[in-house]
Amino acid sequence: MTSRLLAPGTFAAALVAETRSEALKALRVPVFLISTFAFPAMFYVLFALMFGRGSVLTGLVPAAYLLASYGTFGVVGAAPFGSGVGVASDRGQGWLTLKRATPMPPLAYFLAKVVLSMGIGAVIVATLALLGYLFGGVRLGAGVWALLLATLTLGAIPFCALGCALGYLSGPSSAPVVANLVYLPMSLAAGLWIPIELMPGFVQRIAPLMPPYHLARLALGPIRSGAGEVAGTGSGWPGAPDAAVHLAALLGFTVFFLVVAVLAYRRDDGRTWG
Repeated sequence: MTSRLLAPGTFAAALVAETRSEALKALRVPVFLISTFAFPAMFYVLFALMFGRGSVLTGLVPAAYLLASYGTFGVVGAAPFGSGVGVASDRGQGWLTLKRATPMPPLAYFLAKVVLSMGIGAVIVATLALLGYLFGGVRLGAGVWALLLATLTLGAIPFCALGCALGYLSGPSSAPVVANLVYLPMSLAAGLWIPIELMPGFVQRIAPLMPPYHLARLALGPIRSGAGEVAGTGSGWPGAPDAAVHLAALLGFTVFFLVVAVLAYRRDDGRTWG
């Protein structure tokens, strides 16, 4: 068997080549890209920039508050579809079997999907930020904008783990359906479409069980500190203890689905790859 222990430079070259391949595949499926970018932007324009004008949500103008929630919605949507559906499709077409006969390390394959998902998520967040700045009156400092972008972009990683698990647990035809069945209810229950403060009590109680809730709370931190609160409302920056809780929840979610993905992968291939 060909050794998969490559020199760092060789591994980097393999990762770059695989990432380029993933990007070209995404560009050849315009329906995926259009839907991934269009839905968060459409909802943000509709609910934050049009219907939300003149109202206040939890201490922030809607365009600022919903920038975090719909940014999370976009990132969460890009990750399972970019990684999970891609893995399922590659399995169905036999590409993973072919790749086992090459020197490419498996880690480069999976990291390329993570990089692509993070890149798509970053563009989605940047698009919403531009809309909020131009039409929603969202004004943040350069450092705050950068922190928000970094938080949401890195926040794609846990949902890439979910996507890889779904990619190995579902077939090529069923993967998009399964991803939607997981992604859409999870986003609704996490308060990404409608602010969690306006949701019924039972939804507010189950929201902390949803990983997108924790990412949205982390994203709200820099927005609250940078935009400021409306006098007498809101809770301000959540503080280090709350941020640590949200980070721990996302880390636990990531580890759990990485374990599920590895077990499903071993079941699928009958042996480890590499």
